[in-house]
Amino acid sequence: MSGQTPRLVMMANQIAQFFVPQRRGDPVAEIADHLEKFWDPRMKADIVAHLRAGGAGLDPVVREAVGRLKEAQRVATA
Repeated sequence: MSGQTPRLVMMANQIAQFFVPQRRGDPVAEIADHLEKFWDPRMKADIVAHLRAGGAGLDPVVREAVGRLKEAQRVATA
């Protein structure tokens, strides 16, 4: 876990707080899309590693979104 991981957890949870109440579409997909578009590769790698290590502090919807991000990264490297 990098020194920036607690900040990434906070940021990801804040993104969820924006998308979940919107009730237009799939908030998990919206969160994953936001992370993919706006987070740099190191940030994405750190949050995926944090999820693999248990994902402490991540909201359930964020856990699912990061899981999708992890899957997308796996497919992209295959």
